Amino acid sequence: MSFLQTQLPTDTWVAASWEEYIQAIASPVYEKAKCYYHNRQYQIEMSPVCANHSDDNGIIVILVKLFGIAKALPMRLLVNCSYGLLGVRECQPDASYYIAERVKLAPKGSSVVYLDSNPPPDLAIEIADSSLVDDRGRKGIIYEEIKVAEYWVVDVKQAEIIAFKMLAAGGSQRTTESQVLPGLKLPCWRRVYSDPAKWIILKSASGF
Repeated sequence: MSFLQTQLPTDTWVAASWEEYIQAIASPVYEKAKCYYHNRQYQIEMSPVCANHSDDNGIIVILVKLFGIAKALPMRLLVNCSYGLLGVRECQPDASYYIAERVKLAPKGSSVVYLDSNPPPDLAIEIADSSLVDDRGRKGIIYEEIKVAEYWVVDVKQAEIIAFKMLAAGGSQRTTESQVLPGLKLPCWRRVYSDPAKWIILKSASGF
């Protein structure tokens, strides 16, 4: 029985070789799934996207864009783009950005962005509802290893941005001020998307 003929579990980490992972995600069934591979395990995320997840994803993207416009900071957004190191790991953040002078390095094309020959994004963002533990844990390690400069987990239930800056010596550290969006103090954005009146507070605190 082939790997694809077996019913594949989703939304959990499953032991598999890289070749088995590539064979699995090639199925049309998983065309719209989010896929991750790390330490010889894969995860295919098939959970329905709830309204809160979609709402927060859209609002965070808008807020980052507005901040970039206000600061005249060039940026390129990639939504659900897959990044990988061939045969080793793969991830698919909800949103990722190339910022400032690195905009010109942003990849193009219709396939997975392999970081063996492309630079990683400056910022990767995961919107976390049911996946919070994984987003803060294993996925955080993946983003450390692919060497993004900054990683955000947006906690849908707490309406909070949990941000990590990557350290030159390896690993990451919690931060309340963005390193890739200079001047952005992340606590100012807490719950801003749950109360339209707080857009005024955000505008004042963030300078736009």
